[in-house]
Amino acid sequence: MTTAELSTAELPVPEPSTPEPSTVELSPPVPALTRPARERGTVRGAARRHRGLLFGGVGLGIAGVVSALVQPFVVSDLIEAVGLGDPVAGFVVLLAALFVADAVLSAGQGYLIGRAGENIVRDARVLLSGRVLRADLASLHAQRQGDVQTRLVSDTSLVKIALTQSLAQLVVNGLTVVGGVVLMAWIDVWLLLVAVGCLGAASLGSVSLARGLRRHALVNREDTGAFGADLQRVLSALTTVKAAGAEGREQTRLARLADRARASGVRVSALDAMLTPAMNVGLQVSLAAVMGVGMARVATGSLSAADFTAFVMYLFYLVSPLVLVFLSIGAYQQGRAAIQRVDELASLPQEETPESRRPALAPASAGDDAPAVEFRGVRFGYGGRAVLDGVSFTVPRRGLTALVGPSGAGKTTAFQLIERFYRPEDGTVLLAGRDIAGLPLAEVRGRVGYVQQDTPALRGTLRENIRYAAPDTTEEELREAIDLAGLTEVIAELPDGLDTHLGDQGVGLSGGQRQRLCIARALLQRPDVILLDEATSQLDSDTETALRASLRRIAGRCAVVAIAHRISTVADADRIVVMEEGRVRATGRHADLMARDALYRRLASAQLDGARAAA
Repeated sequence: MTTAELSTAELPVPEPSTPEPSTVELSPPVPALTRPARERGTVRGAARRHRGLLFGGVGLGIAGVVSALVQPFVVSDLIEAVGLGDPVAGFVVLLAALFVADAVLSAGQGYLIGRAGENIVRDARVLLSGRVLRADLASLHAQRQGDVQTRLVSDTSLVKIALTQSLAQLVVNGLTVVGGVVLMAWIDVWLLLVAVGCLGAASLGSVSLARGLRRHALVNREDTGAFGADLQRVLSALTTVKAAGAEGREQTRLARLADRARASGVRVSALDAMLTPAMNVGLQVSLAAVMGVGMARVATGSLSAADFTAFVMYLFYLVSPLVLVFLSIGAYQQGRAAIQRVDELASLPQEETPESRRPALAPASAGDDAPAVEFRGVRFGYGGRAVLDGVSFTVPRRGLTALVGPSGAGKTTAFQLIERFYRPEDGTVLLAGRDIAGLPLAEVRGRVGYVQQDTPALRGTLRENIRYAAPDTTEEELREAIDLAGLTEVIAELPDGLDTHLGDQGVGLSGGQRQRLCIARALLQRPDVILLDEATSQLDSDTETALRASLRRIAGRCAVVAIAHRISTVADADRIVVMEEGRVRATGRHADLMARDALYRRLASAQLDGARAAA
C-alpha cells in the first residue's frame, strides 16, 4: 500500500484493534434465539429475553417506593403522638423497619437491573458479532471498520444504560414522584398547586434540554466512530506510515478528528450539566414558596404542624427522584442514539448462514468430466466500475491452472467470485458442474481452499493457525500438510515448534513463512480446488522451487489455480489463462502463449530476462 492510498483508502482491514485472546479458538455455536427474525436482529429483541430480571428489578423498586412513601405518614403520626403524650416506641420501630426495607429493596433492584444490563450487552454483542462475521462483504466493506468496532464495544455499553438503568430509574423514580404528588394533594391541594407551579416551568425546560441532548449525543457517537475508524486505518498500516515518515501528518489528521469528537462531546456535556441545575432551581423556588405559604397557614391554624411536616418531607423526597427522572431521560436519550447505531449494524445484509461445522464432503467423482471450476460469460464490477467483462474459462479437475496478466486485470476478483464472497452481475460460475449460486455456502467454502495475497495469520500458536479451517484433523494429516507446504524445517527451528505463539497478523514469522503457513492451512481442508493468490510473492528462489515441486504433487490430486506475477512460478502450468482489462485474452501452455500472445510474451520476457541479468 502506498502512502497516498493510505491517506484516502477506506479499505477493510483485519479486526480488532482491541487485544485478542492469546489463542485462536473456534467458538461454539450460539444457541438459536426463539424470537422472530425481526426481533433477533435488534437490541430490543435481546432486551425482551431478559424482561424477567428487568420486571423483577422494577418490582423491587416499586416496593421500595411504597416503603419510602409511607415514611412521612409515620413521621406525622409520631409527631402527633409526641404532642398527645402517647407511646412512640411502635412508631420508631416501624420507621426503622421501613428504612431497612427501603435499603434492602434498593440493593436488590440495583443487582437485578445490573445483571439484566450485562446480559443484554452480552447478547447484543454476540448477536452483532455474528451478523458482522456473516455480513455480505460488499455491504460490510462500505462501513468504516473502526466505526464497526466502536458500535460493537462502546455503543453496546451505552445500550445497557439506556435499556436497564435509565428505564428502571424512570419507572421507579417516576412512581415516587407520582405517589408523592398524590399524597401531597391528599394533605393539602393548595400547597401542591404552589409547588407544582414552580416545578412545571423547570420541567418544561428540562424536557427541551433532554431532546437537544439526544441529537447532540448521536452526533458525538458518529464523531467518536469516525476517530476510531481512522485510528484503525493507521494502525493497520503502521509500518507504511513509519516508512513514509508520515507520523506527523497522521497525528494531525487524528487530532482533527479528536477535536471534532471533543467539540460534540462538550456540547453533550453542557446540555447534560444543565439538566440538574434547571431542576434544582425549580425545586429551590418551590421549597421557598411552600415554606412561606405553609408556615403562614400553620400560624392561622388552617394547616396542622404534623401535616405541614409530612408535606415538606414529601417535597424533600421528590427532590432526588425528580432530578433522577430527568437525568435518566438524558441518559436514555444518549442511549437511544447508541441503539440507533447498533440497530443499523444489525441490519447489514447477510450471506447465507453456513453451518457452524462444515459437513464432511465426499470427493468429486473422478469419472465426472465437469471442470473443477468454470466461468461462463461472467460480468462483475464495484460501484459501477466494470472489473470482469464476459469472462469465460475452465479449470480441469486435476492439474495447475495459472491466471496471469497486468495488475487490475480482474484475477483476484475472479477468485472472490469462486469463494462466493461476491455474486456475479451476469453469467455463471460453476463448481464441479454446478452453479455455485445454488449450492449451500458451507459446501462452496468447504470445497474451495483460498490462500490470500496478504497471507493473514491470527494471534495464537502455529498449530492453531494451521488447523483453523479444519480443527478436527489428525496429527498425521497436519504433518502431511506442513510437509507439502515446505514448513517442516521452519517449524523445526522454532523454540516451541508447532506450539510457538504468534503475535497479531502473524508477527514472529517472515512474509514467506506466513505464506507457507496459509498454504498448509488450505491443504488441511482437503479441498477440490485450491486458490493461490500470489502465494509465492514473498518466497526466495530456493523456497519457490521447493514449493513448485509441492504444487505439482498437490495438483495431482485436486485442482490448483494460481495467480502469479512471477511467470517462473507457473511456466510449467498445465493451463495458463491470460487476462487483460477484465477479459480473457488467451489460454494455453507457456510455449504456446510465448509464440502467439504478445502480452504474455512481453510479461514473460521482461521477467525471465531480468532474472537472467540478476543471475
